[in-house]
Amino acid sequence: MKTILYILVVFSFIIGCHSTKPVAASNSEEQLDAEKLSDTVTIANDDLEYEIIIIEPGFNFWLASIAKPEGFYSQEYLENRNRIYVTEWNNRVLQPQRYNSNLYQMQIDYQPQIDYGYEVNYKLYNYFIYFQLTYKQQLAGFVPRI
Repeated sequence: MKTILYILVVFSFIIGCHSTKPVAASNSEEQLDAEKLSDTVTIANDDLEYEIIIIEPGFNFWLASIAKPEGFYSQEYLENRNRIYVTEWNNRVLQPQRYNSNLYQMQIDYQPQIDYGYEVNYKLYNYFIYFQLTYKQQLAGFVPRI
């Protein structure tokens, strides 16, 4: 009787070691990948050969729910603000000893003489607003507004 009890305990221990954790882990990885994709905004134009990829958790939701709708600002307004923000951003990238290099990692190649179109300017402008509000930064001489 004791032998059967020991065999059952050992057998249940062996079965208990084979759990479904790898399956759950793969589901978690798939879920993380889906979340990353949902937080990734890609803007591309093959004619001008440029691409902007914004990978920022929460930005896509913020853009859809809090930001002013497309058409609220004129393209000229967006271009003027983007020039100011990009200039300050690039200055901060070049000064990692003064500004957090985790926030300002890469320079932005935004050329004022190129017409990027409304969508690019709209999303770039809103990213700068989101960035400033989220990380409590001020890229220009004025407080960011929504």
